[in-house]
Order: sequence, then structure tokens, then C-alpha cells
Amino acid sequence: MADLVIADHNNTALGDGTAKTVAAAQKLSSDIDILVAGENAGAVAEAAAKLEGVRKVLLAESPALGHLLAEAITDCVVALAPGYDAILIPATSAGKNYAPRIAAKLDVNQITDIIDVVSNDTFVRPIYAGNALETVQSSDAKKVITVRPTAFKPVGEGGSATVEKIAAGAADAHEAKWVSDEVVKSDRPELAGAKIVVSGGRALGSAEEFHKVIEPLADKLGAAVGASRAAVDAGYAPNDYQVGQTGKVVAPGLYIAVGISGAIQHLAGMKDSKVIVAINKDPDAPIFQVADFGLVGDYKTLVPDLMAALG
Repeated sequence: MADLVIADHNNTALGDGTAKTVAAAQKLSSDIDILVAGENAGAVAEAAAKLEGVRKVLLAESPALGHLLAEAITDCVVALAPGYDAILIPATSAGKNYAPRIAAKLDVNQITDIIDVVSNDTFVRPIYAGNALETVQSSDAKKVITVRPTAFKPVGEGGSATVEKIAAGAADAHEAKWVSDEVVKSDRPELAGAKIVVSGGRALGSAEEFHKVIEPLADKLGAAVGASRAAVDAGYAPNDYQVGQTGKVVAPGLYIAVGISGAIQHLAGMKDSKVIVAINKDPDAPIFQVADFGLVGDYKTLVPDLMAALG
């Protein structure tokens, strides 16, 4: 049978995690379908249909699906599950929310955050905050898998899959209701898919200093802004800036860490970056163990010097 990929999207645009999850699915099967569950998401379905290697796109639309309610998405996926051997989900915040529910409803073990596919039943995933890799084998007949998008190269465009509308289920069938969204709007690149990320840590000392130092450097480089968990917990930056094991996992071409010591939790979210630049006054900070380039000194001097050098 085929495999089903659940699309990552915001009802308007297809997230790049979808193309990367399709790449993972192609290591399992040549027959791959994509489920676009949302509201007024026709444009997303058309974009998904252009991905290489996709057989067809299933479009399910309802208000509940538009707000990514886990209960509604689970019902939609479980109804489709008999036709698939594996269900693959990008390991985004939304995916991590509904994937366990889908696995529980299907009475199977969830295979979490894979970074490689060895065979149809064997997968590689990081453990101990990314300090070790675990190879897991599943005997479940049907597999529910979350995929770490940064570990796979996206498939290209050029496909011509058909788009098929399917029933979305009753929008009011669950006790959980959407109340409101609080979304941080920014002209900067989205953190998870950015090519350059500039992150700040607790050493910056205040929210005002974070904005004063990190954001101008990010704007100069056309970069996304990130933060360590310590900086987020201290209120220097919003939750969606958090990079790390309990935040977002990023793998940009360039990652600049300013005033970040390099706790294991943070390293788990960024150490796969192509080039890492660390700025810290402590020469023994753990961040220097993974950095390609390290600047030891006060960020109050080094960051302005870097800004001046960039012109």
C-alpha cells in the first residue's frame, strides 16, 4: 500500500517541511499521497500537487481543521488510515500535538523525530538531546512517524498529482473549540526554514538589550531571530523564537550565537547548522565545542565591530 504525508501549512502557503517529509516517505514507498487538512486551503493543495513523487493530494476542509485542532485532524487521518501502511508527519509544533493522538487512536507506537530511514520497519532518531543516535525497529503493521525536516533534503517541484476533495467530518463534533490565535508577525524569515539565524542568550541581560543587539544584526544579514530557552524564560524574547530541544530545531547555512553558553538543550536544536559562529566572553563555554568560528570577548564590542565590517 501507499504512505500518507500530512502537509505542513498555514491555509495559505505550503510549509517546506512537507517537501522534506515527502523525501523521507520516498524511502518507504513509491506511492505517496498528501493530506491537506485545513480551511480554504485550495492553493496549498495545488502547491502540494506539484511536488515530485506525489500520487495524489487529498483536500479536507472545515473550520476545525483550519485551526489545527488535534481532535479534528485525528478523526480525518484515522478515517483514511486503513488505506496506508505509514503516516508521516513533519515534527512541527502542530505535528507534535496531533501525532500522539493519531497513534493512540490506531493503537500503535509512535516513531518520533526520525532523521533517517533504514528500511520499511527500521528508523534512526536522536536521543539524549541529540548526543546519541538510536536505531529503532517497529513491528506495528501501521506506522505513525514524525519526521525531523532538517534531516532531509526537500523533493523538487514538477509533479502533476491530482487533487481530490474528501469529507472533513463534523466541525462541532468535539468539546475542544478554537478560541483565538496569538501570532507574532514579522517581515523576517520564518525561523525553522531560515538560511541564516541570529540567536541571543541570557547574557544579554534584558529584553531591551536583546532587541537592541540581536535584531539589527539579523536585519543586516536578512536573518531570522532565535533565542535560547534561558532568554525566553527570562522574557527577553517570545516563545516562538526559542531554539532547542523544547523549541525549534534549525539547520541554517549560518547560525550566529550571541551570549549563549551552549547548554545541551540548546545545542540539540542548532548543532546541525552548516556554519556556527559563537560570540561569548567565556572561553570555556560549551558553545565553542560545536562552533566553526569562535569570538571570545564582550558582545557589546564584538557585535558593533561585526556590524561595521558588514557595511
